Amino acid sequence: MPVRSSASFTFIDLFAGIGGFRVALEKLGGQCLFSSEWDKYSRQTYEAWFGEAPHGDINDVNIAAIPDHDLLAAGFPCQPFSLAGVSKKNSLGREHGFRDATQGTLFFRLAEIIEAKRPAAILLENVKNLRSHDKGRTWRVVRDTLEELNYWVFTEVIDAAGWVPQHRERVYIAGFDKRRFPGIPHFTFPGPPPSRPAFGAILEPSPDPKYTLSAHLWEYLQTYAEKHRAKGNGFGFGIADPKGISRTLSARYHKDGAEILIAQGEREPPRRLTPAECARLMGFDIANGKQIVVSDTQAYRQFGNAVVPRVIEAIGREIITVLESPPRPEVPFELT
Repeated sequence: MPVRSSASFTFIDLFAGIGGFRVALEKLGGQCLFSSEWDKYSRQTYEAWFGEAPHGDINDVNIAAIPDHDLLAAGFPCQPFSLAGVSKKNSLGREHGFRDATQGTLFFRLAEIIEAKRPAAILLENVKNLRSHDKGRTWRVVRDTLEELNYWVFTEVIDAAGWVPQHRERVYIAGFDKRRFPGIPHFTFPGPPPSRPAFGAILEPSPDPKYTLSAHLWEYLQTYAEKHRAKGNGFGFGIADPKGISRTLSARYHKDGAEILIAQGEREPPRRLTPAECARLMGFDIANGKQIVVSDTQAYRQFGNAVVPRVIEAIGREIITVLESPPRPEVPFELT
């Protein structure tokens, strides 16, 4: 167990991006002991926001040097795994399990850290398509690996639209060490709060005209959308409803902003979101000492790849409830 501090719990922040996990977990009273992120521009933002640069490539980190911690948080990349040859290796007495199935992937490194440090809890986030990625093989290996590491595993697809005015479905994985919790913990994923801001609430009153689409780009997007409508599919731009929610902000938003456009009247092309509006759409409070310190292109990529802190905060609160509760005894079966 980690050395206790004045914080209510300790955590590490892996594949940290710009620190969406950290924003949420620090708000809950957690203390970050270690962070890692390989992208140099995300590292710039992280350092500006938290006063420390995260370690670089997780493959170059000495696992023994990572401090013990209560909670491991990670928005790990999605990579395919190979399941071929496991049964053959088993028959030959060779190593198998997660070390075979995940070898050479970033999830393998994550599993190594979990195995070595044994955090009481883990919280992982990924795109919804993780479940169908590589014909379901990736999801099967992720879940089987965590269970092989002796963790209770809970998963849920949650739409952040319950917390921010954006349709954003992600899969969340919460896990609890069975050595610490011999009986299955009383954990449930949270439901959304009773209200959330409308999309119009995140918009600036007088955005810079440079965010207005050029006449040429606007014509191209309309032509592209019409071509696909004629084929019977829904590809094309999206004009956001100020009273509703937007489409998902993606890392490609910097290219043309097509998925989330703001109308500006019939005679003027629509505009894309400003980086500050993207931050608010994701639930980041950039007015509270977290300024944008990179180019617009990098800011769009960073916010499009980020986690929604308000969702992480809601899940984190449920995890903390388990961590602070007496462990349930192990039972051989459940009476029905």
